[in-house]
Amino acid sequence: ITKDATIREIHHRVKNNLQTVASLLRIQARRTHSEEARDALTQAMRRVESIAVVHDTLAGGLAQKVDFDEVFARVLKLVAEVASAPNTRARTQSTGRFGVLPSEYATPLALALTEVVTNAVEHGLAGQEGLVTIEAQRTDENLRVIVSDTGHGLPEGRIGQGLGTQIIRTLIQGELGGTIVWEGTDGVGTKVTIDLPMRWVNG
Repeated sequence: ITKDATIREIHHRVKNNLQTVASLLRIQARRTHSEEARDALTQAMRRVESIAVVHDTLAGGLAQKVDFDEVFARVLKLVAEVASAPNTRARTQSTGRFGVLPSEYATPLALALTEVVTNAVEHGLAGQEGLVTIEAQRTDENLRVIVSDTGHGLPEGRIGQGLGTQIIRTLIQGELGGTIVWEGTDGVGTKVTIDLPMRWVNG
């Protein structure tokens, strides 16, 4: 019982520290005069806050596992609040269930999905109204997540080479041993398919 209470307290403190970091980034973003720097600081703030959500969830339970549907619902709200640019109206819709995931799996997945959905809102739907759908399909062997938007699509069918894309690849392929595929043509919207092996979780 003492060990569980200590672990929960650690998660609570980590969450508080991450939220402090996010607040500092928010203050710095407001004070900067460079739009590029402001965007970079805002993105960093959002990444830190999405990790804080996982620790906040872990602080409330005994097991070192999280209901990822609860985590993702909070992350999605966070992204929708911060990512929507002027003249952009993004609606989000989630289907399926992620289920319960261990914390070492939940943190990189929450961060990766934050990046994918943010890209869909900020780039896919920039300057227009549209829908971002997130579909989770889980079996004993595999978790598939499909994120689609009704936006601009990929210019010349190519994915971006920015920091967000690098972070997504590192988390999905490197940390989670999964695959990620971008599909979409200019003007027709983008579909991102993530496949993660569940053997790693269950083993």
